[in-house]
Amino acid sequence: LVQLVFNALWSWLFFRWHLGGWAFLEILVLWIFILATLLAFWRISPLAGVLFVPYLLWVSFAAVLNFTLWRLNPQLLG
Repeated sequence: LVQLVFNALWSWLFFRWHLGGWAFLEILVLWIFILATLLAFWRISPLAGVLFVPYLLWVSFAAVLNFTLWRLNPQLLG
């Protein structure tokens, strides 16, 4: 549930409110939550942990894009 809220919040921060810096900080927190979930699941079932890897990679890619767009467009993304 926490990750769902953070996912939704990131979309609002970045796309609706154009707060690139805040969106980047928020996506870093989301990344930490995903990693913590991956590790917790790994301890119970390595397969369950591995299944979180694509999600972590996708959010990593989104974080890089977020940071890059924010730095290249500070006038548009705060």
